[in-house]
Amino acid sequence: MDDEKHLAEAIGERQRLVAIAYRMLGTTGEAEDAVQETYTRWYRMTEADRDRIANPQAWLTRVLGRVCLDMLGTARARREHYVGEWLPEPLPAGFFSAGSTAADPLDQVTLDDSVSSALLVVLEALTPPERVAFVLHDVFALPFDEIGRIVGRSAPAVRQLATTARRRIREARDRAVSRTEHNAVVQAFAAACYAGDLAALTRVLDPAVELRSDGGGFVSAARRPVYGADRVGRFLLGALAKQPETEVEILETTDGAAFALRRDGAVTGIVNLNVVDGRVRDVWMMLNPQKLLQWHA
Repeated sequence: MDDEKHLAEAIGERQRLVAIAYRMLGTTGEAEDAVQETYTRWYRMTEADRDRIANPQAWLTRVLGRVCLDMLGTARARREHYVGEWLPEPLPAGFFSAGSTAADPLDQVTLDDSVSSALLVVLEALTPPERVAFVLHDVFALPFDEIGRIVGRSAPAVRQLATTARRRIREARDRAVSRTEHNAVVQAFAAACYAGDLAALTRVLDPAVELRSDGGGFVSAARRPVYGADRVGRFLLGALAKQPETEVEILETTDGAAFALRRDGAVTGIVNLNVVDGRVRDVWMMLNPQKLLQWHA
């Protein structure tokens, strides 16, 4: 096998590797960093060493898994010093679908569900080994013994990690609504906000609704979560009233219909809603400019 073939195989894996890393790390920036480190380790080897690798795809995936596992450990320490709330990066609908075989729109929804903010928020609550085991096995179908070599556990131990992760994720998914219902609630939410109608807005909000906003210390954002329908409703209407120059547009994210906040044509925020039992259970406001880069294209 010559070096040109090595190069073609490695480059051909890039999109898949970024997709894996994003699900593990929650931001495209960190995903790109993880993939770059993986490629660096690949190209540091001699051509003879690369020739001895029977399955380059498996090698790249295994190394990426180890890199992400290390990054997850350090990320938890970094987030203790993060300014305000940390949220995963929201993405446009179909972000990872380029080159996929999902011809059926329902298949596309499944792809988006696996990178939705709703899922990534749940993944944040898992331990790093649980998250790696779930992503690699349940999303990318790697066998448990292969994942075991990544996380340093036996195959039965990895199976248990995946089972624990799957149980917690299933509990969240069991409460999820269809995209049709989600989008209908988003429209009702938008109508109440546009009208400045607090009563109508609180009817759309779950009594236990939680609002979290991520400014990353770069822009003004609520440093702590806001709880309760009345407080969240007043917070949202107050924020809109203070920024009359901000335009609000409904668009599609991997969570379904959501809102883009625009100023002078540029996206300054993405607001995603988590709908449970016909009401908004979570409001996720992404204001951190470093996590909005995919919306500037």
